[in-house]
Amino acid sequence: MQRSASRILTTHVGSLPFLSLDTGIAVGEETRLREDVAAIVARQRDIGIDVINEGEYAKGGDWLRYMQKRFGGFTEIAEPDGKPLVEQGRDREEFADFYKYANERGTLFYTPGAQIAKKRPVQACTGPVSYVGAAELKKEIDVTVTVAGTDNVFLTSTAPGSLEVYRRNRYYKNDEDYVFALAEAMRVEYEAIAAAGLILQVDDAWLPALWDRIGIAMGLAAFRARCEMRIAALNHALRNIAEDRVRYHLCWGSWHGPHAYDLELERIVDIVLKVKAQAYLIEGANARHEHEVAVWGKVKLPDGKILIPGVVTHSTDVVEHPELVSQRLQRYARFVGKENVIAGTDCGFGGRSHPQIAWAKLRAMVEGAALASKALGFPS
Repeated sequence: MQRSASRILTTHVGSLPFLSLDTGIAVGEETRLREDVAAIVARQRDIGIDVINEGEYAKGGDWLRYMQKRFGGFTEIAEPDGKPLVEQGRDREEFADFYKYANERGTLFYTPGAQIAKKRPVQACTGPVSYVGAAELKKEIDVTVTVAGTDNVFLTSTAPGSLEVYRRNRYYKNDEDYVFALAEAMRVEYEAIAAAGLILQVDDAWLPALWDRIGIAMGLAAFRARCEMRIAALNHALRNIAEDRVRYHLCWGSWHGPHAYDLELERIVDIVLKVKAQAYLIEGANARHEHEVAVWGKVKLPDGKILIPGVVTHSTDVVEHPELVSQRLQRYARFVGKENVIAGTDCGFGGRSHPQIAWAKLRAMVEGAALASKALGFPS
């Protein structure tokens, strides 16, 4: 993974909106997909983003649903009785009127087309977990490498603990055996991405986001133990990949809501830093988590690691001023060292921001990183 000694580099979390609202996801249309990926790659490079991807176009714009047909050992089932997990939580209880209003109007996400599934299918594990998605994965890798190359290009995948949420265990004797089975299956995908010369990004939004749903009732100690087991499983899947080929992204969900009961980063940062990755992508630009830059004044970023904080966010349509982006980056640099910071985004923009807003924010990120580089004394 590139580490610049001359300036603050820029990247993003992965999901990008289509360049126009009337463009759909080109799943299964190889020529159309290649054209769309070429357009999104060119746009990123034109803006000046350093570490890019295919916008998650090859995944159909959905970081969870793409795995629906890549596992063996599962059967699709009806939604269990009661509210789906995504509709539970202290936030939804305390702000019930807001969520009722937002659900009726469809405003928890900005959703052109079908980029964010309103209701995800639920599966049950009824036999040994296996990875059967080699053909689809090859298409995803091939279109990325053919169009974008491999130099400073990443491809996203999903952590076992986040894939677990919509897949009930009806086969393994306990959660640990089940999660490690998921991890062993995902090892195939992780290793294929790294072997292709791409940077592997592992997305794990459900790890901290479950605090609001189940963690509060469990208590912090039990929830931390739950997280540690799932990080151990992820590391099991990453065991054959060099750390400098891996980056790990976590967030607290991407819906446009209060997030008043998000777990504080300081409660799990030590667990997060156990992930066998060189870089960590975290939220840092929204009103609920921007203050957590102070965590790095108490917690040392391990030697050789890179921090990629969000310095622009999907959570508001207000486009950040480049000077604000610069200030945010300078704060992180003071804590962890300017050579250990890359500018990033809180989460993906696809399905969460209007395309014009998303690209304006990414331009502000690039401009702000240039201002920060100058302010931090990088050689011009």
